[in-house]
Amino acid sequence: MKMEEPEVPFAFIDVILPLALPKAYTYTITEDHYDQLAPGFRVAVPFGKQKVYTAVVIRVHRVAPQTYGPKSIVMILDKIAMVTPIQLEFWEWMARYYMCSMGDIMRASLPAALLIESQTILTRNELEPPEMETLTDDQFLVFEALQKQTLSLEEISQITDQKKVMPLVLDMLEKGAALIYQKIEEKFKPKRVRYIRLSPPFQEEQNLESLFESLKNAPKQSALVMGFLSDSNSLDSWQKVSDFKQKTQASSSQIRTLLDKAVFEEIFQEENRVLIRQQRERNSEKVLSPAQQKALVEIQTVFKKKEVILFEGVTASGKTELYIKLIEEQLSKGKQILYLLPEISLTSQIVTRLATHFGNQVSVYHSKYSIHERTEVWQRTLEGSSQGQIIVGARSAVLLPFQDLGLVIIDEEHENSYKQFDPAPRYQARDSAIFLARRMNAKVLLGSATPSLETAENVRTSKYGWVKLSERYGGVSLPIVELIDLKDANRRKTMNGMFSKTLIHSIQKTLDQKKQVILFQNRRGYAPISECLSCGHTPQCSQCDVSLTYHQTKNQLKCHYCGYSIPMPSQCHACGMPTLTTKGVGTKQIE
Repeated sequence: MKMEEPEVPFAFIDVILPLALPKAYTYTITEDHYDQLAPGFRVAVPFGKQKVYTAVVIRVHRVAPQTYGPKSIVMILDKIAMVTPIQLEFWEWMARYYMCSMGDIMRASLPAALLIESQTILTRNELEPPEMETLTDDQFLVFEALQKQTLSLEEISQITDQKKVMPLVLDMLEKGAALIYQKIEEKFKPKRVRYIRLSPPFQEEQNLESLFESLKNAPKQSALVMGFLSDSNSLDSWQKVSDFKQKTQASSSQIRTLLDKAVFEEIFQEENRVLIRQQRERNSEKVLSPAQQKALVEIQTVFKKKEVILFEGVTASGKTELYIKLIEEQLSKGKQILYLLPEISLTSQIVTRLATHFGNQVSVYHSKYSIHERTEVWQRTLEGSSQGQIIVGARSAVLLPFQDLGLVIIDEEHENSYKQFDPAPRYQARDSAIFLARRMNAKVLLGSATPSLETAENVRTSKYGWVKLSERYGGVSLPIVELIDLKDANRRKTMNGMFSKTLIHSIQKTLDQKKQVILFQNRRGYAPISECLSCGHTPQCSQCDVSLTYHQTKNQLKCHYCGYSIPMPSQCHACGMPTLTTKGVGTKQIE
């Protein structure tokens, strides 16, 4: 008798998981799924013994793996692909270039709300109660707790006071005392806004009289209905509850009473969270100076030959106004714009300026926004909506799913903040943005008053274009910078303590003019180093292996890394001689 061969699954998908794994994994899908899925879709897949993860499809095929039997997917999470094909190419390049896994990049790219993970839940087996004498003491505690509620692995660990509870759980499963399942929750919740309106019977004017007659013994409720009508364009119009409460000072209980009486009816609508509330102002554009206009024409000309331009403009030269002109040019073509900034603190200033020109076309994307707000920016960018056309953000904004990128502006391109150090992927957002722009046929403008060495070298070798703006807006003169050789001043005995004669003279001159002076010194405390004159020993932090800083006010030595401190010793810890002295100048000593 011929044995039947096991049925071969119809099709397969290769997926990447949000874990530091060196390769993609293969899962089986049904015939229906084969036509539905494509690279970029999110699917929930089982991985390991007890976990379900969000995975991103990178390939749909019919080639079965040779080394293992693939599992089936749990579910498809999307109706359309949440990751674009160009993004997948971008992730692959980043994984290769920055020597990390695509799973690392996936976790860094997707907002947390799009990365669902399962939670292992234990529930009591009511169908086949176990023999109680077979349960250990810890298992009996868990079994009793399961009478009241389901338990996660963390809760079982707390009940039994054990760190590793899987052996205990697996034994309970074998004894039939419990059942296990995976609780999958999607973290993203669209914002739901509550609206109310007059119930249909009272939208007819003849019924309004009877309504107010019925409310004559409830003057507050009658006033609320009157306030609602005064703000409505028509009797059947909807009003946002939050706006209505603000205008009429109504309480939630009063509105609920009118809803219970069927005077009002309510609905809930999904709505995007408004990240930019400033509306576009008319006549907000500034007139470019002749130098700015010349620089703008140069940029437009060089962009015809080069994909990347270094725009070297002195501080306060008005680079942002030129950025706005270039953004307007791209918007007229229906393109998306990415505006990268090195620090989150700078974002609010730039967003305010851009919002006065472009209103709600500006979206912000960085880690200080909630996962829901970042998810909505992701979706707007993916859809190519008008609210996703100008993205302002820190380095992570380069990972968004752009559809038709036209221009990338990287302000202060020399800043070290564009480099991600920990955790992986340890990418350079400036360099990554240049690769992404090249892949999408977009232009890149690197703005800086002090370009980085690598960018300057790329300009020197004609790899990048170069435009310079050396004049401040409004003709304001640049500050005079003078270097003082303190070694030479000491030799000539022209120092006054730690200050040069030139500095003392300049401070006095400024004070005589009733102006203010700022002295910068990047050293906290009184002196950065304490040293023994006899043996040269320097007290160091026992935990960080760095020199301790002397703080005169508290007469102590302190570590500025971990906060470790000791009283200022009267004698050297190494040789015992009372010859400790301080070296260097801190802000307190200057004061």
